[in-house]
Amino acid sequence: MFDELSQRLQTTLMGFGGDKQLTLENIDEALKDVRRALLEADVSLRVVKAFITRVKERAEGEDIIKSVSPSQQLVKIVHDELVQLLGGENKPLHLDTDPAVLLMFGLQGSGKTTTCGKLALQLRKKGKKPLLIAADVYRPAAIQQLISLGKQVSIPVFSIEGSTNVLEIAQGGLQFAKENGHSPIIIDTAGRLQVDTDMMAELLLLERITKPQEKLLVIDSMTGQEAIHVAETFNSQLGITGIVLTKLDGDTRGGAALSVVEVTGQPIKLVGTGEKMDALEPFYPERMATRILGMGDVVSLVERAQEAIDLDEAKALEKKMRRSEFSLEDFMKIQRTMKKLGSLDQILGMLPIPGMNKETREMLAHGGEAQLRRIESIINSMTIAERQKPDMINRSRKARIAKGCGMKEEDITEFLKNFDMMRKMMKQLTGMTDDMKKGKMPAGMKMPKGAKMPKGAKMPPFPGGGKPPFPF
Repeated sequence: MFDELSQRLQTTLMGFGGDKQLTLENIDEALKDVRRALLEADVSLRVVKAFITRVKERAEGEDIIKSVSPSQQLVKIVHDELVQLLGGENKPLHLDTDPAVLLMFGLQGSGKTTTCGKLALQLRKKGKKPLLIAADVYRPAAIQQLISLGKQVSIPVFSIEGSTNVLEIAQGGLQFAKENGHSPIIIDTAGRLQVDTDMMAELLLLERITKPQEKLLVIDSMTGQEAIHVAETFNSQLGITGIVLTKLDGDTRGGAALSVVEVTGQPIKLVGTGEKMDALEPFYPERMATRILGMGDVVSLVERAQEAIDLDEAKALEKKMRRSEFSLEDFMKIQRTMKKLGSLDQILGMLPIPGMNKETREMLAHGGEAQLRRIESIINSMTIAERQKPDMINRSRKARIAKGCGMKEEDITEFLKNFDMMRKMMKQLTGMTDDMKKGKMPAGMKMPKGAKMPKGAKMPPFPGGGKPPFPF
């Protein structure tokens, strides 16, 4: 969602590199563009003023470091201040009481009910036994929506059919949770089209009865400046403990995310990154700042990979690659795993690719997605036997497959040829890796004349220890 802001900041900061040192003049010039970029991204004016003041103070007092360009120094300062603007560090949910109570509130349309379901699923994956309480008695079908989400993720939902007494529902849900050992308890409250007195009075009563450990305000990232007003009002009335930003994958300017922390003094704890039920992530200011400045977010990508990849299945695929038994069925398994990581656009956005702007990324992602859909169509037109043993595909089979996916026979021939080349390359790479681990020169490669492999040389360890999440 920060594509425009990211591109503007990167262009401004990289264009600063021609000067030999940081001076009052060149800092002012660069910060004018930074200020303009933030305002155009819908960041609150007072937040922009405070941010620019802090950056300027640091830049003017910064010692010049030899071998580091002025642009690199300014990028570092802007990065550090962005991290602070976004909250400084990750603030996890407080779930140390039994049962822990999380009160969720926000305006209608912010994605509050869906977020409740996503959060319950996330907590269950961490070994918790969550309970959802349906306390939104005003919006038509809100209770049914939560019940449906609960069934989708196999999490119980407490409600009292026909009751419009929110306090009765909350008390009943708390009692049910204690009797059945549920914790944490997630309470979905009613939203309004705008902040009003009745809404706040009801939430204050709920807070008094449930004594929540977390009071989470759910904000739609696409709301713009209105999100800042909403955050301030809820915080002054209820004393929120954290913020959940939804629709962070949307194509908006993203100013709300850069403003709500500053104006409330409370951290963003979770962000919604898509429509799927597992598209809710902890918020890391450091990672978001690096993404805004075009440095990627490899840590989050690796974490997604670790969740999506079945290690036993990955090892089995690796063995198949070694024996050249890797099939089109296996290729489809990898495709399905990659989809769990997110869209190609999201994945490219997490990789630190210098100079890649929004248009280039979208073009690559669109082309890549189209090619993957094309491949999927070809493979789906094959029989199970053909997927497992592509070598058996003769001319008549190619004609049938081409007819099934609406392509030409030459397209099928080219695809099978490319797949065979990829399979051979995979076998070579796994063999080279084995040789390097043993301290040997990989097969097919020669040492320079007179050179020798260092005694006891081995492949360097994977960062963080252990094995890489991918077997290939």
